[in-house]
Amino acid sequence: MSAPTRRLTTAQALVRFLSVQYTERDGVRRRLIAGTWGIFGHGNVAGVGQALVEYADVMPFHQGRNEQSMVHAAVGYARQLDRLSAQAVTTSIGPGATNLVTGAALATINRLPVLLLPGDYFASHAPDPLLQQLEHPVEADVSVNDTLRPVSRYFDRITRPEALIPSALQAMRVLADPAETGAVTLALPQDVQAEAYDWPEEFFAERVWYVRRPAPDPVELSAAVEAIRSAGRPLIVAGGGVHHSEAEEALKAFVEATGIPVASTQAGKGSLRHDHPADLGGIGHTGTAVGDALARTADLVIGVGTRYTDFTTASGTLFQHPDVRFLNLNITGFDAHKLAARTLVCDARSGLEGLLEALGGHRVSEAYEAEYRAGKDRWDEVVEAAYRADDEDAVPTQTQVLGALDAAVGDDDVVINAAGSLPGDLHKLWRSRSPRQYHLEYGYSCMGYEIPAGIGVQQAASGTPVWALVGDGTYLMMPTEIVTAVQEGLPLNIVLLQNHGYASIGGLSEETGGERFGTAYRFRAADGTFTGAPLPVDLAANAASLGMDVLRAKTVRELREALAAARASDRPTCVYVETDPAPTAPPAEAWWDVPVAETASREAAVEARERYDRQVAGRRRHL
Repeated sequence: MSAPTRRLTTAQALVRFLSVQYTERDGVRRRLIAGTWGIFGHGNVAGVGQALVEYADVMPFHQGRNEQSMVHAAVGYARQLDRLSAQAVTTSIGPGATNLVTGAALATINRLPVLLLPGDYFASHAPDPLLQQLEHPVEADVSVNDTLRPVSRYFDRITRPEALIPSALQAMRVLADPAETGAVTLALPQDVQAEAYDWPEEFFAERVWYVRRPAPDPVELSAAVEAIRSAGRPLIVAGGGVHHSEAEEALKAFVEATGIPVASTQAGKGSLRHDHPADLGGIGHTGTAVGDALARTADLVIGVGTRYTDFTTASGTLFQHPDVRFLNLNITGFDAHKLAARTLVCDARSGLEGLLEALGGHRVSEAYEAEYRAGKDRWDEVVEAAYRADDEDAVPTQTQVLGALDAAVGDDDVVINAAGSLPGDLHKLWRSRSPRQYHLEYGYSCMGYEIPAGIGVQQAASGTPVWALVGDGTYLMMPTEIVTAVQEGLPLNIVLLQNHGYASIGGLSEETGGERFGTAYRFRAADGTFTGAPLPVDLAANAASLGMDVLRAKTVRELREALAAARASDRPTCVYVETDPAPTAPPAEAWWDVPVAETASREAAVEARERYDRQVAGRRRHL
């Protein structure tokens, strides 16, 4: 007797399959693919589009305005839910597909799951070449979707209906695997999307993908314990893996038992509450004075769920103790082996719990605890000074905007940012009160991420106030998903800071001899420079034209009132404020390597190169 089958198109089978995939960790089950974002064109409207109509009762659909933004929204959703639930994104062929590349890179770099379903050429090549098809002269099977290969953790082109079965299963495996996850691409030729096939019923049975918590290897655990016991000045660097593993309580217990202090990367900030005695705030180029000072003198650096980017290591110049060694607890061997470290390849929570049990009461010296607590107290005074506004009727500085927002948010509000000068100020100054409050995308630092990510976070955490912090440069990159927030009825809050240019890159340009060239939004002067008056661009009016309620704040007092009103609103609301451009954030506590011209005639570049040569001399290779 033959096994039962169901006759569906390939696209219908895929949507039906996705609707019955689940993850489970610690007894909690979630939909693996909780919804699908889409913009339709000829490459997906008759295939995936029709399938989404067919199964609208089991696969929620969200309409986007920009393909890159849809991926950002899906990434924000997955991050808020600790990578245990994700969303799919479908596009047409051509520019719809290539617009996915930036979002895919962001997802993969940040180790966050998203399923991409771009349309593709006809597998039969019947109407060859079709609209928007890339004609490669020597590789006929290449399409624009191949640009997604290097930024995907798994890629396949489904050229026959039955090929979907193994490929879909592999796609789900990668999405649900914390050690492998990232962007997954299933390119879908248009004719195959619409082709019918007799699918085995087993393909549509509910399937649970168990998210593992690998325990530490006994040999690695023993070596790690020995390293910690022999260290006099250990320091934990908490990365995003602490959050992904929901290891915050395990980290807190470990720290309170051992007294080892914690400095956090952008992704790891909030691993401890800001007011915990052992929380030192950020580390690296945008770190705090106390965090970076301890990093320079640490003899053992314990990385928990971190990738050790150049911002964290200050481009290899931060960890300066002559005998410094590294112990890396990470679910991926790839990251655990960085900096020639002793490794503990395991889940962050299970690894911290194993270390705590094996250490048996070991604790750092009282003198070391007193040292870092005093440093923390001094830094708290710096934060208070940066936040303080002595004149409530003055134009706010950027750090005063953060101070006003700090006073307005609740413990569980989510603050989102990705690029510009805000990430540095936030990493140094923001006082995280809960594990999900601080949402910085800094693996790719992608301008335009904040607004769509805010939509994804609100979908994942209904009822939670979400704040997308954007400068004028970021806003102009990608404001279009405001329309989506309005359409979906999501009360997203945008804090839009207008400083008439790229503040962060302007400062970097000045530091590296570029003299702020091309970094301001101003009229071109007669000599060709952009030093004229600010452009008469009204971004608040633009946000209002896209459907948001807009509150304009000209002073610190008005800003506080506007933030309170926005938080109380059930409508998408933009708080617009022009800031005093004078820098008020504490300067960088550590270097960052941005190469400077080795030879130049302009004095600014020559001086910048001299500074660069002094800094680069401090780089170490940790072997």
